Amino acid sequence: MLQSLSRRGMLLAIGASALLSACSLWRAAPPPAPDATPPIVFVHGNGDTAALWTTTIWRFESNGWPRERLHAIDLPYPLARDDDSKPQDGRTSTAEHMQFLAAEVERVRKATGAARVVLFGNSRGGNAIRNYIANGGGSKTVSHAILGGTPNHGVWADPKRNPGNEFNGTGPFLRALNAPKGSEGHEVTPGVRWMTIRSDNNDKFAQPDGVWIGAKGTPTNVGFDGPALKGADNVVIPGIDHRETSFSPQAFSAAYRFITGRAPATITITPEPRVVLNGKLSGLGLNNEPGRGNFANNLALALATVEVYATNPDTGERIGTPVHRKTTGADGLWGPFTADGKTTYEFVISAPGYATTHVYRSAFPRSSNVVHLRAERIADADRDAKAIVTLTRPRGYFGIPRDQISLDGKSPPGGIPPGVAGVSVAKLKVLDAPNRSVAGEFNGERIVGKAWPAAENHVVFLELHY
Repeated sequence: MLQSLSRRGMLLAIGASALLSACSLWRAAPPPAPDATPPIVFVHGNGDTAALWTTTIWRFESNGWPRERLHAIDLPYPLARDDDSKPQDGRTSTAEHMQFLAAEVERVRKATGAARVVLFGNSRGGNAIRNYIANGGGSKTVSHAILGGTPNHGVWADPKRNPGNEFNGTGPFLRALNAPKGSEGHEVTPGVRWMTIRSDNNDKFAQPDGVWIGAKGTPTNVGFDGPALKGADNVVIPGIDHRETSFSPQAFSAAYRFITGRAPATITITPEPRVVLNGKLSGLGLNNEPGRGNFANNLALALATVEVYATNPDTGERIGTPVHRKTTGADGLWGPFTADGKTTYEFVISAPGYATTHVYRSAFPRSSNVVHLRAERIADADRDAKAIVTLTRPRGYFGIPRDQISLDGKSPPGGIPPGVAGVSVAKLKVLDAPNRSVAGEFNGERIVGKAWPAAENHVVFLELHY
């Protein structure tokens, strides 16, 4: 099952750190030639949203990629079924996932006039990409396929444990995709260039022990190199976590080189003079109906109000009245909003059946139409708190001792285990007094918000960009 790295993949892995350092010294990003910027369709992972690709899109734009050729999809029901063959409310099968991706690819091809697109998927998104190319006609419409952290040989490989699950390496879905092809027995569909990006040993879903699937001490029968595929360029970037296989600067650099044949001019995000933000508001539970469960979906939440306030970056206090206010329609869009690229913001979501949700963000250096927001509810276990403040890192996990993390002065915050990076949120239950400032920090990014009172049905998030 465990695949060896290609020679090119090993060279890319060895050079990742040097490439990162060299690229960061370059300031300008000359636009690539028009034929060097194929449309890229980004495919998020299990339970995630298009918003996770924000910084990756910014990096492509900072290297001259036209914004209209960068498209991140939003699967309405992003969670996989427990058993792929059995319908399950609020979840998608591999076939449904593939069909949605195929329709989005056709939409992008029609809008851009391109014969072929690049597909870049994180985790479960790579399953849909492989399925579409193998079984949905994608071998004729895709030039490059990049799979970041995709569990290509399963999160576990055991015929006795959830045998119908799409993440079981011995299940019918992955066995069919991994069936040997051609005289060399490749695991990838021919006609497309393939690359996988994986961690050396820090991906929570490529571990020999089942601790991250609730089976500590039980072998998964999957190794650190489970995401690698025979016939692909297999890149290893030391130390990165499961999400950083797609959303980190190093992953961007490897992807850019794979598509263009050269290193990016910069891996930093260059500021824009005019920043316009927009995105979709969604909720929790089936059809966004309160009381129907708290699983994630990417359905539009209508008739909710979103207010945006400029904030003092040192205290989280609001500066004046709202700089933007909108009640969402059927599409759930809360913008557009023209922002100041140097100003920090508080996004306030008010919707029936949900807590008043406060989301504090760092300044946005560039425009984005995937600044997605989600209305939240207070968990029953948190109702004893004066306030609930959560530091969240959507594009990666917190690693101890890899990262420098603090929340309300505690470093590291509680609830983050040492070792493999596998937790993306740190929750603070304020027990002393609400309405005070709370700061969250992660590797140099600092966000300060206000601890709004839980007794008045408020919940607070400090959401990291990086």
